[in-house]
Amino acid sequence: MTAAQAQRRAPEGSAATPASPAVPVVPAWRRALDAPVRALREAPRRPLARAGAVALFSLLAYAVLRHLVGTSMVDMVVYRAEGAAVAHGHDLYALRVTQWNLPATYPPFAAMLFVPTTWVGVGLLRVVVTAGNVVLLGLLAHLSFKLVGWPRRELRPVGVVLVAGLGVWLEPVFTTLRYGQINLVLACLVLWDLTRPDGRRSKGLAIGIAAGIKLTPGLFAVYLLITGRVRAAFVAGFTFLVTFAIGGLVLPDATWGFWTKYLYDSSRVGRTEVVDNQSVRGAFARLLHTPDPGTLATVTAGLVAVAGLAIAAWAYRSARWLPRSEAWSVCCAAVTAVLISPISWTHHWVWCVPMLVLLAAEAAHERSRPALVRRRRWRFIFGATLFAFLSFMMWMVPRKGLLVLHLPPLHQLPASIYPVVGICFLAVAALRVHARRRAAGAPLVRVPNQRVPAGVSAVPAAAPAAAPAAVPDEGARDGSRAAAPASH
Repeated sequence: MTAAQAQRRAPEGSAATPASPAVPVVPAWRRALDAPVRALREAPRRPLARAGAVALFSLLAYAVLRHLVGTSMVDMVVYRAEGAAVAHGHDLYALRVTQWNLPATYPPFAAMLFVPTTWVGVGLLRVVVTAGNVVLLGLLAHLSFKLVGWPRRELRPVGVVLVAGLGVWLEPVFTTLRYGQINLVLACLVLWDLTRPDGRRSKGLAIGIAAGIKLTPGLFAVYLLITGRVRAAFVAGFTFLVTFAIGGLVLPDATWGFWTKYLYDSSRVGRTEVVDNQSVRGAFARLLHTPDPGTLATVTAGLVAVAGLAIAAWAYRSARWLPRSEAWSVCCAAVTAVLISPISWTHHWVWCVPMLVLLAAEAAHERSRPALVRRRRWRFIFGATLFAFLSFMMWMVPRKGLLVLHLPPLHQLPASIYPVVGICFLAVAALRVHARRRAAGAPLVRVPNQRVPAGVSAVPAAAPAAAPAAVPDEGARDGSRAAAPASH
């Protein structure tokens, strides 16, 4: 019990003795602001300086390329127009902006949050949004390291700086910056919520807000429910309903129109068959050479949803035997969300950041093993996944006009590379869970407890003495929740 807790539990009227002086309680916001400074002080100086130099060079190169190519940040312009429509009382879903006549597609609650973008000019807003997205990329890296429990705590600032500097070349991040999208905001909201302790009463709040901005993150409420965190799932659902009520109170006409009409008009979002759409449905549209892949794509997406969430729940409940079980679980849920959405633009795949961090942790742990038993499978998987997200290969196939509906077989893989990577990731996750359970002599399907209670061995009593349990690594030594299930 801390001194602050003892003071709160002391009876009223009792005075603090000189031997136990009161300890000042530091507000949560102050601790949050002090944490980055403290982490930088604890980080090794030379690696941090080198990472900073690499990141600065990368960002300068990105800025030069961006200046030469030119970026209109069209989605940012749409957001600003939505905010202006709310501020001036215009019809939100009747607006058309940019040379492509783009409409508003998000719920009214999101448009209300875009009002501050109207307070500055478009030129300054481009700078602010770009810089903010780079900061959010670093935050997403920090949350990913926290989720995975890798590397050691003092090295994480080095990793954050490298990801913030070099991650701009990942195609989903590059496209997010190019269009001025909000994907990094949504990913950070969801991942921040999922990395908080399960005992927090407000867990699920950020997921509900993210779902109120854009409906897709609502799948994480289902994920919380099927992994046994019922209260957090209901908090997320209730928060989403609050965002709906706020939209209804402030913009009743727009709210009625969105939920009764515009939500179901897929033509407002975009064409299903274009290579920008990296969902299962988009892949089927290109494979079947039709803009409407019909029932086959719908059934397949449904099967992927069931399989993906089942693998996510299986990984979560395998914390006794699987290192980084929660990281595998969260990444499977995220991949499932972007796979099954009818339209998942390439920039929706910013979830590649935690995926790559997880695979890098597996590769690093593999490389740390003795040479006689060392394998290269995780390094190969990490390298192939990194190449896929760095390749921009979907933009190299013929895609103008009707050409995208007549792609030859050799162009189908690069045109739908992200759905292929996503399906492979789910398969690898399932094989990983199966292998760890089998190695530990554990039941493959049902486990009574998803967490390891305090004082209980990580290896089941019925398991053979030589069967390995979850192997601790840097994250376990760091006391991380992802690598040490008993700390949940």
